[in-house]
Amino acid sequence: MDIYLPIAEVSVNWPFLVLLGATVGFVSGLFGIGGGFLMAPILIFMGIPPSVAVASQASHVVASSTSGVISYTSQKAVDYRIGGVMALGGVVGALLGVELFRYLRLLGQADMAVAVSYLLFLGAIGTLMLYESLGQILRRVRGEVLPHRERRRPLWLYGLPLKMRFPRSGLYISAIPPFVLGGFAGVLSAIMGVGGGFILVPAMLYVLRMRAGVVVGTSLFQIIIVTAMTTVLQAGRNQTVDIILSTLLLVGGVVGAQYGARLSGRFRPDVLRAVLGLIVLLVGIQMGLELFVRPSDLFAFAPGVTE
Repeated sequence: MDIYLPIAEVSVNWPFLVLLGATVGFVSGLFGIGGGFLMAPILIFMGIPPSVAVASQASHVVASSTSGVISYTSQKAVDYRIGGVMALGGVVGALLGVELFRYLRLLGQADMAVAVSYLLFLGAIGTLMLYESLGQILRRVRGEVLPHRERRRPLWLYGLPLKMRFPRSGLYISAIPPFVLGGFAGVLSAIMGVGGGFILVPAMLYVLRMRAGVVVGTSLFQIIIVTAMTTVLQAGRNQTVDIILSTLLLVGGVVGAQYGARLSGRFRPDVLRAVLGLIVLLVGIQMGLELFVRPSDLFAFAPGVTE
């Protein structure tokens, strides 16, 4: 049941790719992330070239995120206004990131850049999220009652110009921080093939201090726009999008994201953050290993992967 991927130039087991898309889509809907940080490394470990894996799985991120946003919209858990500002910044970042990715390909350093980016960003973010979440869980298990601390926002959020009201998020801040945050996520989207949710979600919670109930849905909304733009740019400028691979991942992702979004409200936020932090950290470590060990040696058991 293998199918040949013309751009990646490998044959893969197509039911396995559909199942992979559904699994990552479920994670996407559950945690409010694009899922690209998880999908791209798995594809690379299967033997698909990093540049093709990064560009091709972006359509899966768009599909699974769209599916998740539909579910969160029905729960009135999406702030489209601040999400639009972040998406605008993300489009600018994607334009810059695609050109940077093209330059790295010309230098022959694109694959190395992808692996190093995953190791650094995912390793750091995963460690911080896991540390903070486990601390909260342990205090709750021990029955420790902490004094109430006011969630103060950084003063610089109020000192910047271009202030806007974001009623659903409970904010009246400058549009510059969410714009810059979106731009950074856009650059990561182009280089790492991710939606940036693993950075956006913590930043929206701890920096912008948005209401927790709208963070996940808003993150997914921003991811849709930025990743869709990245997919178009990568296909046009770098010709690294494998349509067959993208379609197989997309089919599973749409279904999986719906189930993930429906289940997200059944878990405690600190538990979800701890699990997400652990996943992010493990993926970062695995990508670090990929710098020194051939992916075929690590994942030789992947079904139906042949060159």
